[in-house]
Amino acid sequence: MEDRSHFGEQTQDVVEHERTYHAFSILVRWSMLAIGNAIFWFTLWFATPAGFLGSTVAAMATFILGYMVLVRREEKQPLNLWVEGR
Repeated sequence: MEDRSHFGEQTQDVVEHERTYHAFSILVRWSMLAIGNAIFWFTLWFATPAGFLGSTVAAMATFILGYMVLVRREEKQPLNLWVEGR
């Protein structure tokens, strides 16, 4: 395995920064998903003949798909950047 000792120790400040960035990244992903899904839902509801029920079903499906693609993978990522698979 590659030696990464030239990057230095992970001090408490670095770990705290990584946790803050990780939380911010997840917050941004949730915000993107919520805003995009709301725009999609309102567009289907008011600008197409899908109506309320059709737009709600489509919005729920896209929200679940968006969660799986955008949020779920990032929430499960380890904070240690040097872990395999990151």
